[in-house]
Amino acid sequence: MLKRDVRIADTNIASGLQQGTAFFASASLLAIGGTVTLLSAMDEVSALAETLNLPFLADPLQNEAKTFGLMVILAYAFFKFGWAYRLFNYTTIVMGSIPDDCHEEDEEAVGASLRAARLATLAGRHFSNGQQALFFAVGYLGWYAGPFFFIATTLMVTLVLLRRQFFSQARKAVLPGPNAQDLVNSGAR
Repeated sequence: MLKRDVRIADTNIASGLQQGTAFFASASLLAIGGTVTLLSAMDEVSALAETLNLPFLADPLQNEAKTFGLMVILAYAFFKFGWAYRLFNYTTIVMGSIPDDCHEEDEEAVGASLRAARLATLAGRHFSNGQQALFFAVGYLGWYAGPFFFIATTLMVTLVLLRRQFFSQARKAVLPGPNAQDLVNSGAR
């Protein structure tokens, strides 16, 4: 960043990350609102479950407890996304505070660029934790169908995340080395 005369692209990247984070924070709030709506309609859900002969949804007290659990997961995701949004905002402020005419020999500018990098890294970690919470919220939905479905859906989400995190083509694409060219040659997506 310090080697570029114009740093608009750098701040635009950070701003884009911030906007994506804002989307997920808003989606988390909407999901929390959905759980509040579900709590207010628990009698109707239980009546519908009895009509459809779904014994795992018949007990309103258990359903309320399960819904509160889902709400806690979604609230965690919201707070992670909210904090990531704020950290991305701090990142752009620090990036914008670096004078235009400095270079990598300027200790103050190097320090500011390193602070911006640390802020962006922290923001990325919080964003990633928020996404994982949303993924596990999907697995948690299996709890409404009973403990065995809950175990199965949570295990499925865990396996998908492990595969994508450690064994995916996307991971290979960002690793340094000849893997990138191998991906291009193989036509991987």
